[in-house]
Amino acid sequence: MRPEQLRLAFAAAGTVAVLAFTEVPASAVTTPDASLPEATQESLAQIAEDYLQQRADMLTTRSPTLRAAVAHIKATRTMAAQTQDDLAALAAKGERYETVDGGYTKAQVEVSVTDATVNGTRATLQLTESTRLFLPFTQEEIDDGAPEYEELSLPHTVEFTKAEDGTWLLASDNAHTEGGPTPTTQVSDVDAEPETTDEGGPADENEGSKGGGSSITPSGGAETGSGTIKPDASVLYSYSKMIAYADKHWKNHNPAFRTYSGNDCTNFLSQIVHAGGWKPAGGSLIQRTSNKYWFYGPANAITSYTWGGAENWYWFATKHSKRTKPLGNVWDLLASDVLQADWNRNNVIDHSMFVTKRYNGIPYLTYHTSDTHNKSLKKLLSDHPKTWWYAHRT
Repeated sequence: MRPEQLRLAFAAAGTVAVLAFTEVPASAVTTPDASLPEATQESLAQIAEDYLQQRADMLTTRSPTLRAAVAHIKATRTMAAQTQDDLAALAAKGERYETVDGGYTKAQVEVSVTDATVNGTRATLQLTESTRLFLPFTQEEIDDGAPEYEELSLPHTVEFTKAEDGTWLLASDNAHTEGGPTPTTQVSDVDAEPETTDEGGPADENEGSKGGGSSITPSGGAETGSGTIKPDASVLYSYSKMIAYADKHWKNHNPAFRTYSGNDCTNFLSQIVHAGGWKPAGGSLIQRTSNKYWFYGPANAITSYTWGGAENWYWFATKHSKRTKPLGNVWDLLASDVLQADWNRNNVIDHSMFVTKRYNGIPYLTYHTSDTHNKSLKKLLSDHPKTWWYAHRT
């Protein structure tokens, strides 16, 4: 029947004809986005968690075979092929980490769903991956100050498709990794793209060149234990409070401060040193763009560039306030010190990190974007071999 004949038949048949004409297979029906039933949401969250667990397991020294890992993931054919490539890359990354500093002995993944919607045969979860990657230390070493595990918190948008038999399959996974080093459970091992500088800006004067940064050549022997935490500096700064703040808020962002999406590393660092006793310098609107001042206000327009911009923070800390001292070698970093990165060696610092632990000569870094706790310096250097590093004594 031609289209014009269909329209005529539809008009003549009335309501009964309407029902017959609009009947379509259930799989073709789409509905507006709606909340998923709780039982379905839990089922999809479990599929996502199993998938992320397999990714993390590939990084460990006891990783499953590639075939076994893929078999545990409920995914569409296209997603399964992509996942297989990712798992192979993660296994290679895990082997590199094992060579660098012993790698990870096991992984533990949990997910928390923040939003879930369904549109016909497609469903979407907004969730956060919380992963612990256990380090090869004994309980005695952990009691002596070694970190038990590296942790990361990473938001994802995960999509699912319902198959003809009613089974939900993983269709896509978008990890939100804007800015900062590549999260450990992701597969890009090249130097990260520079962070945006929308919370900072250029200097208000010609600050000069920082040169090539700190040396990465190991210096001296590795000391035993964690006896490298600096004593609190008289009444000025409390290094223990800095570390405690970083340990508490690396994942649970302090609601008293804004979070800068995709560029929160230096904002977090400023919060850390502020918690340890750094006092604001300046505070007027006209001082906002000057690297001589450092302050936080209730809005971006009245917060200094030096508070949230990595490059600006460097110049305030080292040159204008002299609250930090440049270190010639990254291996001299102690707990409560600061490490910054210029990914592309263009003399503009892109990222800021804080040392929360040092054990047997290895500093462990904590930072936002993406939220990471106690990642070893050895792993960071192996991930980013072309980077210029800037180490600070706080």
